[in-house]
Amino acid sequence: MSRNLLIATRNNKKKLELLEILKDLDFNLLSLNDIPPVPDVEEDGLTFSENAVKKAVLTAKASNILTLADDSGLVVNALDGAPGVFSARFAGPQADDEQNNQKLLQALQNIADHERTARFVCVIALADPAGTVQTVSGSCTGMIAKTRQGEAGFGYDPLFVPDGFDKSFAELDPSVKNKISHRGQALLKIKPILEEILAMEAKT
Repeated sequence: MSRNLLIATRNNKKKLELLEILKDLDFNLLSLNDIPPVPDVEEDGLTFSENAVKKAVLTAKASNILTLADDSGLVVNALDGAPGVFSARFAGPQADDEQNNQKLLQALQNIADHERTARFVCVIALADPAGTVQTVSGSCTGMIAKTRQGEAGFGYDPLFVPDGFDKSFAELDPSVKNKISHRGQALLKIKPILEEILAMEAKT
């Protein structure tokens, strides 16, 4: 019987992305939409790591399920690292992806092409109900396009063109994106930890 692994998100697109990357592991992946309501976690940390750890630990304790949480964001060099940890709410607390993308384009409207460098960062925290937590991170460098490109993905994907490609994250085939993305890189690092958990349980 597969062990439950809770993904601390209500974003179904993110859940599908993680399902694809972790599909070869014997876990039953759940999102916050699949379980009884648990308290929302305020992401008030100053770093991606602080937010990921807080979200994973508190959600694991509240749900009593092994929990994987990530905090990801876009770091734009010309904006001194913004939007950073505020990526999801760059245009305001209730902002949607379109509003965040529009604000980013406006902030960079007078920035030359060669100065539109950026990187996506992802920190993943894995916590059990007892509070034991481990973290990994991944990143992907690229450029910010001047217009939206593609309709797939979520967040800033239509504006982010990874190094070595002429297509945005929203235009790339998901299998390609998952190999090079910040989240994909972090998940590759968390997979051995998840495999070890399964192996230890198989021995008990």
